[in-house]
Amino acid sequence: MNKQIISPYNLSIVLPAKNEALVIGQTVARIRELFPATEIIVVNDGSNDDTAALAVAAGARVFTHPESRGNGAAIKTGARVAQGEIIVFMDADGQHDPADIPRLLEKLASGYDMVVGARQSGSQASFGRGLANYLYNRLASYMTGKKIEDLTSGFRAVRADKFREFLYLLPNGFSYPSTSTMAFFRSGYLVAYEPIHAARRMGTSHIKIMRDGARFLLIIFKIGTLFSPLKIFAPIALFTFLSATAWYGYTFFVEGRFTNMSALLYTGSVMVFLIGLVSEQITALMYKDMGTTNVAGMAGEHEKTPDHHP
Repeated sequence: MNKQIISPYNLSIVLPAKNEALVIGQTVARIRELFPATEIIVVNDGSNDDTAALAVAAGARVFTHPESRGNGAAIKTGARVAQGEIIVFMDADGQHDPADIPRLLEKLASGYDMVVGARQSGSQASFGRGLANYLYNRLASYMTGKKIEDLTSGFRAVRADKFREFLYLLPNGFSYPSTSTMAFFRSGYLVAYEPIHAARRMGTSHIKIMRDGARFLLIIFKIGTLFSPLKIFAPIALFTFLSATAWYGYTFFVEGRFTNMSALLYTGSVMVFLIGLVSEQITALMYKDMGTTNVAGMAGEHEKTPDHHP
């Protein structure tokens, strides 16, 4: 018999789910066993199996999207309807162990605003995915200036009010973890990592490596421009400037002249740097003037609460 856990927080646990009938009942039951008084929300993202019915039978509140809108859309729905001051997001496919939740909450209680379950060696589904996540982590760490141990982990505990500030930024696809992590860093919120081991999922993954891998990379650059544009534009400007200088040196010694290509590259390097500089100022002003109330209002205007199935 597993020991029941009484959370010190007003806690909600949110699980986005699409066609997870194979495991959703066991996952919810396991959470309910450990956290008997905690709100468990399953967002059924257009499943065409018995995911919703099995989740209800296991003791979850189920909110259904009549058609699939994406993992990120399910996360946003769960964040809006959750009643807890703390929200734990976790996968519904059996990869995340509910017994790890208290460790995330314990670290959150020490003053952090988000705690991410960082998957350790052996937790990646394949070598290719592990390598991709390593590259994402390194690139995001460069852009934020912070060590990011697991950018794409969907197992995390957050303070609900702070997480809702960024709902309007979150994409509807699978890259909500990367977007939320970098947005928290940009706003000066404290993010910590807690080592976890993720089991292999049951059923078929909805992530397509090539398609969603490219989207993850694009999201990093998009959020990077919101976080610190000069960290993207300055290296491009420097590369262009050095290319112009190298070409000028070659044409000067070979042909004894300054070419139009060198002029074009020098001009381009200056323009790229100035664009980055202006973008940096715009970003600083945007985050300075963007209050929590305004952000929450923007999120409410652009999103609707889905149908509720008790």
